[in-house]
Amino acid sequence: MVQLTLPRNSTIRTGKTWPRPEGAGNIRKFRIYRWNPDDGENPRVDTYFVDLDDCGPMVLDALIWIKSKVDPTLTFRRSCREGICGSCAMNIDGSNTLACIYGMDEVKGDVAIYPLPHMPVVKDLIPDLTHFYAQHASIMPWLETQSNTPQKEWRQSEDDRAKLDGLYECVMCACCSTSCPSYWWNGDRYLGPAALLHAYRWIIDSRDEATGERLDDLHDPFKLYRCHTIMNCAKTCPKGLNPAKAIAEIKKLMVERAL
Repeated sequence: MVQLTLPRNSTIRTGKTWPRPEGAGNIRKFRIYRWNPDDGENPRVDTYFVDLDDCGPMVLDALIWIKSKVDPTLTFRRSCREGICGSCAMNIDGSNTLACIYGMDEVKGDVAIYPLPHMPVVKDLIPDLTHFYAQHASIMPWLETQSNTPQKEWRQSEDDRAKLDGLYECVMCACCSTSCPSYWWNGDRYLGPAALLHAYRWIIDSRDEATGERLDDLHDPFKLYRCHTIMNCAKTCPKGLNPAKAIAEIKKLMVERAL
């Protein structure tokens, strides 16, 4: 079920149905969420028809096709087109994912596209990630050291480096946090799966010298402990990561530190 943070006192209405492409025999229907903060209208869902013989295989290809050939006002974020930047995160067919690596053949029937749920919407498919990025910045996502800076580099064993696998690959797309009910309910204070995964990445980095301070900062009833291991974050992550496991490891470190 798609859940969105809508403008106050608004409901989603049926929008415009755009004409089918002339002469096209292989057509796919797209139902896309639209909202423009400047026109004073309620959100709507517009219907588009994409000529698959003239379009790439990914959902992002279809969005670009629509914007280029049908409706230039359609607004969405995108950049790398290879699942690296996280820009094109949105809710497709009821799941949060990256449009650039999600194939149209993975959707049965009409393709329904909405912005990431439970985030304020800037316009159309663009969520406001200001708070999400501020939470990420709050966990100090950088190397904290007190020792003198080495002439070349901070050295690390292969085993210690391997501990970062499954953590550093996060592209900050916000798919996990916006799929988490705990984040929906307590997003103002709970840091959410993405920020906590990054926090753990620096906590276990053998080169970092602020582990104690990082754990002290997370020792809070809401920042960390609102996670109830629902596992939506691991299920939806387009990079195959497991934020819930990282959160559990932080909790384990908290207990070990208290003993």
